[in-house]
Amino acid sequence: MQNNKTLNYIKEVLENMPADWLNLTTHRLDIYNEDLAKSQFLFQFDLLYRASNSDASLLSELPTAYDYIRLGHPLSCILEWTIAKLHDLEANQVISFSSQTAPLLAILRTNLLEKKNTQILYTGKLPKGFDAEIIKLVYGYNFELKQVENAKEASSFEGSTVFISEHDKIETIKRSRKIDFYINLHAELGSVLIVNGEKNEHYISDIQHVRRRETIAMTPANCLVALKSLTEGTSFNIPKHNISSDKNLVTDSLKKITNTNLKPLVASSGLSMQYAIMMGLIHDALENHKGKDIKFIVPPNCYGGTNDQARRVAACIDNVEIVDLPVDGDNDMVQSIDTILAKIAKEDAIPYIIAEIPTNPRVEVPNLEDLKNVLCEVRETDSGEKAIDPVFILDQTFCPNVLFLGEGDILSTMRTISYASGSKFPSGGKCTAGYCAGNQKTQALMDKIELHLNLCDNEATALQYEILAKQLPSMNQRIADAYKNTREFVNFIHDVLPDAKINFVSEELAEQGFTPSVFSLDLPTKGDTAEEKEAYKRELNHKLIHLMITEIPNESKYCVSYGQLKGCYWTIPATSTQGTTKEGDKDYIARVSLSPDLDLELHKKVFSDFVESI
Repeated sequence: MQNNKTLNYIKEVLENMPADWLNLTTHRLDIYNEDLAKSQFLFQFDLLYRASNSDASLLSELPTAYDYIRLGHPLSCILEWTIAKLHDLEANQVISFSSQTAPLLAILRTNLLEKKNTQILYTGKLPKGFDAEIIKLVYGYNFELKQVENAKEASSFEGSTVFISEHDKIETIKRSRKIDFYINLHAELGSVLIVNGEKNEHYISDIQHVRRRETIAMTPANCLVALKSLTEGTSFNIPKHNISSDKNLVTDSLKKITNTNLKPLVASSGLSMQYAIMMGLIHDALENHKGKDIKFIVPPNCYGGTNDQARRVAACIDNVEIVDLPVDGDNDMVQSIDTILAKIAKEDAIPYIIAEIPTNPRVEVPNLEDLKNVLCEVRETDSGEKAIDPVFILDQTFCPNVLFLGEGDILSTMRTISYASGSKFPSGGKCTAGYCAGNQKTQALMDKIELHLNLCDNEATALQYEILAKQLPSMNQRIADAYKNTREFVNFIHDVLPDAKINFVSEELAEQGFTPSVFSLDLPTKGDTAEEKEAYKRELNHKLIHLMITEIPNESKYCVSYGQLKGCYWTIPATSTQGTTKEGDKDYIARVSLSPDLDLELHKKVFSDFVESI
């Protein structure tokens, strides 16, 4: 009876749900509390359920579940809540993934760090791409594999027992105390993990963190398919996509955009792509430079996901270390790279550099000719042998239109891989899929990256390919139009508030092709002490953003976004994109991004009102 009530309510919710639940990739920070991610949304959703109220207006007023859709979203939360209800579990014991392999890797990661054994029982086939030997060799995870007929074959085990099975619909399972984790594989939708038993509850935050950094939640479209299957008691009704044609269109577009010939790779998100890059490079190093230390050189204040993921990888693998790369403010990226590469060469270690150009949030571009020379310089080890040349991993999200990799381009003569987050300009904010491309010197590396993208089952979904196939051809024009708006707004702010420090590309850099549509704004402050000045500036940031989003609610949003088709987006990096960055490296400034389509004159007027108020 209780199950019927739950499923009937969910059916009503699906009929009345806001369109944003299905279509948005980034959500509103003004109704989001990171400390209460998911729980706040579900608490209020549960109140509506208890009142049997599925009114569309009340559903639309629910707080933001997660700031990024790849971490989770209303529909993934509701799917997990519903499955938990049917199994008499807490909602946080159910975690959905777009990937079929990632939930298993998440458990193995925790058990590696806890030095605990893992037994994997599976019926039928293992997740696609799963390669036990590579997982043991490259990721360092240890486990036993055993094919069984059903869950009843589980026996007592000193460690964790994982049971994997495939289903063409969401089914209720009879849980056993001998099984710690159930992973249900769901065709093209992804997977659902159930954490079983009180003794395993401490895994939940670790598993959520893997979903946050190395993969994505089951997508809204796929969660909707799963929920409809659940409420109707039918097998999954998966929409038809012309995946082969869409892949070809995306491949052709990316080759033109990046001016490369190698096959580009497309992942479920920018961080999914970065994870495949990191693990692919580690795999290559293990094969070609046995016994040598691996150094990932990463700016400490870059996007928090990049920083956090790199350090998470290093925490699991003994010979991988993170080296800080100072790039902003008083630090010069080229000089920093030169100093670090010289030291790593002496140590006979393997240098992998991850850097954003332009940097985030200071929007700085190094001297590219100097960068090229530093990366190409032949260095020697302490013993006088030729040092291993670096691989430059370029996060090109802010300016994916700039040509770095093709024949004759500035970074074509050293091993360089470029990647970008797809929720920005590539899709116009319509999906999270990210991509990477490599120059001619990276064929072997790209093969390894593709292997790990598939192993983690993190390739873009069919719908993501379809969206990219539609959006990529117009990307460079959208970048040009958005830059035009941004330059005009930056010039306007400079005129009406000359004391503000604006971080944006120079006209000279723009002529070289660096035309981002994001800038950071360091507002003027006052006070007798450094603490008073910092507090005043932080308060002013919030005052500005609040005014913009309340006066222009249809266009201005407090949101971690960039490259969207419409509107203007405001955030404070220190409290959003730099969430896991060390406190001393955070930037408490306003970051603003403009789209090709917005009412710029209205934004100027409201900004003028703000200036008058201070």
